[in-house]
Amino acid sequence: MQHSVFLMAQPGGNSSVLLIYLGLMFVVFYFFMIRPQSAKAKKQKAFLSNLQKGDKIVTIAGIHGTVYKVNDDNTTLQLEVSPGSYLKIEKSAISMEWTSNLQKAAGTAETSK
Repeated sequence: MQHSVFLMAQPGGNSSVLLIYLGLMFVVFYFFMIRPQSAKAKKQKAFLSNLQKGDKIVTIAGIHGTVYKVNDDNTTLQLEVSPGSYLKIEKSAISMEWTSNLQKAAGTAETSK
């Protein structure tokens, strides 16, 4: 006769271990998902609030232009895409990553001259 050993959860036993595992999963989820996302949102908000006339930006649609005017409602701005051609866009449509890449490329091009 052979005996098989099965590891089975005992009903009502070690529920505290399960709670500890769930707690650890929440902590890991917080530090790898929630906290970085909130930090990124904070950076994005600061980036958008610091926009001013003359800043070169890129929208999430890939439109390149220069900030011509920040409107009074403080949620939209006038973007000059070519001399004398303006678009009214929402601030939330500006890509922080693409704009910073554009500014880095412009900075390296100026230093290489």
